[in-house]
Amino acid sequence: MEQNDFVTLSIDEHIAVITLNKPPANAWSLALAEAFEAALDQADGDDEVRVIVVSGGEAKCFSAGFDVTDAKNTPITSPKVRAMWRRLDRIEKPLIAAMNGHALGGGLELAMSCHFRVLVDNPKVMLGLTELNLGIIPGWGGTQRLARLVGRSTALNMILFSKRLGPAEALELGLVDRLAPAEGFMDEVMDMARTLAQRPPIAVRWVLKSFAAGLYEGLDAGLDTEADGSAAVRETEDRKEGFAAFLEKRDPVFKGR
Repeated sequence: MEQNDFVTLSIDEHIAVITLNKPPANAWSLALAEAFEAALDQADGDDEVRVIVVSGGEAKCFSAGFDVTDAKNTPITSPKVRAMWRRLDRIEKPLIAAMNGHALGGGLELAMSCHFRVLVDNPKVMLGLTELNLGIIPGWGGTQRLARLVGRSTALNMILFSKRLGPAEALELGLVDRLAPAEGFMDEVMDMARTLAQRPPIAVRWVLKSFAAGLYEGLDAGLDTEADGSAAVRETEDRKEGFAAFLEKRDPVFKGR
């Protein structure tokens, strides 16, 4: 386990857990952004890591967005965070947001950049992009990613009226993928991560690349990337293992080769 002032990184059994450690709100300052980027670089660059989990740790918030006490660094922090969230969108390892508490503003924008969102099932927890209450707008991808997840009209309603959602409504609208009880919350997240880590890593990477290409470059680029991936996985040992396991009626053991 590695730790700096604001982020803890642990890696075990092909799973990296990046834990925000800036209580009580895990608000984004330049220092937190730099610490998160360093942890992300390490997790993404480690070939043994197949899944990345981002957690709010023991704080009452997964993340409550921008740290107004660090406003002087906004010209540096905001472009850095925008670039990181775009990087998360396009990362080639499954990324799970373990949303242990409130996710507001930039914190929800972080969660929306992850492939999966697991939210603690606590009716007091709120999700929203409430920037208009301050006379500003969601500036770290919120106007785009929220509409992608819940639809244009619902996204506009949430942003223009600074509406906050509880867990049940967030799940119903598709803003989060699943709810997990507070007791054993991270156990359930890690069960999901372990299942993903058992999937064929090369095939997973090509699926994520295809999704990202379609999102950022358009349908034709997505289809072309999918075709490239389909050809590439045919040459892998994992493909042979998958077919052999199917014929032998056993679970496959994928090694990422």
